[in-house]
Amino acid sequence: MIEDLEREGLIKRLPADPKKVADSLLHARRDLEAARTIRKTDCDWTYSIAYNAALQAGRALMFSKGYRPDGSYQHIAVVRFAALFLEEPDAIQFERMRRKRHTAVYESIGSMSETEADSAVRYAGLLIRKCEEIINR
Repeated sequence: MIEDLEREGLIKRLPADPKKVADSLLHARRDLEAARTIRKTDCDWTYSIAYNAALQAGRALMFSKGYRPDGSYQHIAVVRFAALFLEEPDAIQFERMRRKRHTAVYESIGSMSETEADSAVRYAGLLIRKCEEIINR
């Protein structure tokens, strides 16, 4: 629940801001296009950028509900907040992306396959659309 995330210090309430929502969705779409553009040259970076697109969509969802991530675990905050509004399979996939992206960025170069990169791009596009639907309800 939202109250749990607040109590854990992962999120903070703020006035809903349509400009922050729009900016985050624009950022998400820009990153999704960038991920598609570099797909043939670097699977790790494609995956990371696709994840960032999904993350920005999650941030837009947070802003639309009057919250923002807070503290040291902002990616976790966004993923857990989005999970409150997404269907369970989508929430699980978002969390998996977060963990895999961490591996690609911080632990192991060349860890993402073409299949994983393609899947991340597809999922990020889907998550952006789902967040937009939730925001526009």
